[in-house]
Amino acid sequence: MDKSRIDFLNKQKSLNRPLILDGAIGSLLKQSTNFADNILWSSIINITNPEKVIALHKEYIDSGADIITTNTFRTNPAVYKQSNINLLNEEFVQRSVQLAIEARNEKEIIIAGSNAPAEDCYQIERTISKYDLEYNHKKHIELLWESQVDVIWNETQSHWDEIETISKYCSSNSIPFVMNFFFTSEFNLLSGEPLTEAIKMVEDYSPLSVGFNCVKSGQLLKYYEKNELPKSWGFYLNCGVGNVDDENILCGIKPKDYVDLIKSFLNSSPLFVGSCCGSNPNHTKAIKEYFNEVYGN
Repeated sequence: MDKSRIDFLNKQKSLNRPLILDGAIGSLLKQSTNFADNILWSSIINITNPEKVIALHKEYIDSGADIITTNTFRTNPAVYKQSNINLLNEEFVQRSVQLAIEARNEKEIIIAGSNAPAEDCYQIERTISKYDLEYNHKKHIELLWESQVDVIWNETQSHWDEIETISKYCSSNSIPFVMNFFFTSEFNLLSGEPLTEAIKMVEDYSPLSVGFNCVKSGQLLKYYEKNELPKSWGFYLNCGVGNVDDENILCGIKPKDYVDLIKSFLNSSPLFVGSCCGSNPNHTKAIKEYFNEVYGN
């Protein structure tokens, strides 16, 4: 790895506790800016109001986050080509990542390059071709990595072919990556395969970790009680009111209540812990305060 990048695993070993991932980005920016771009979603704010993105990254860092995710959930080529943004895709990604780098300043904070599903997160039947799907992920990962993120952070992934494409590409190019799954109440991917089989497949490509995101706490608990966890794992749970795919996501779990929900998972030594949609920096602060009590840092 480039010596200028922060080593994810070394950072965790030095702290001797789970790394703290930041919380929601898009749902908070939606509340503060009320953007109306249904294609680029919150990534449009990287161009129209970059200072708001920097400020939010800094707020998460000040609240105790060891990892901040770039606001690149919708800068990928499949989405970019549908937009009317007057920037090359390369420049769009670079500018977006630079906001996180600027917020980090000289602090040893891991920058995770957010790589979303090619189409909508909860879309079961897709329209994208196999060629476009592969190009989308390979190009987006390449752009994120060239923009100097420390790790490729694949989020809300729930289609086998996307997951396999991402894992193969990162592994073959020696790019550190984390694969975060979204799954159904039957413990399947949206594409139908069992989550347990998808985890085994990804682990064959040596990810830094396998995580779960945007599922409700009860759903992860049921999986946790019935299945073996990945060798290296982490999670960040949905904190929103209502369904996970609601357009406007408001907080439904108070920070202290969220900490109470995650305590049982800590017995299985997660590599990272954070919060997802509906959360805010107060959730990060509550996790940090609890970790200070338990781990001493």
